[in-house]
Amino acid sequence: MRVRSSVTVVGAGAVAVALAICFAGTGLAARQAQSVWDGVYTTEQAQRGATFYQESCAECHGSELAGGELAPSMVGGEFVWNWNGLSVGDLFERLRVSMPQGEPSSVSRQEKADILAFLLEANEFPAGDTELANRTGMLAGITFLVDKP
Repeated sequence: MRVRSSVTVVGAGAVAVALAICFAGTGLAARQAQSVWDGVYTTEQAQRGATFYQESCAECHGSELAGGELAPSMVGGEFVWNWNGLSVGDLFERLRVSMPQGEPSSVSRQEKADILAFLLEANEFPAGDTELANRTGMLAGITFLVDKP
């Protein structure tokens, strides 16, 4: 009769933990590889966002998203290049904590996610089958890229 040593059991456990970490890391890398080109919002969400944008953002950023005296454009080259390489989570967090200026708590997280979906649609990023999340951490793995990969 052969008895396993505690070293063999501990070694097998360490291998299992190492494999779990590798597979978890692979899943995280796959999520981080997502970009705005992967359809990260729905058309319905963008439509809701268009309404919320007109109610809460258009006064400063313009009804056509072209910007105003003190507010930048939300469409086109300057806007997209400003966020290029950052995460959608970075953009959402900026909206969450500072917009509308002076009254950021007047617009809910969900409304801000819908507005962000509208901005993505207005900048011609494709829609998909899943709504954009309303939590910064969940959006951190989505890269804002100007050029389609």
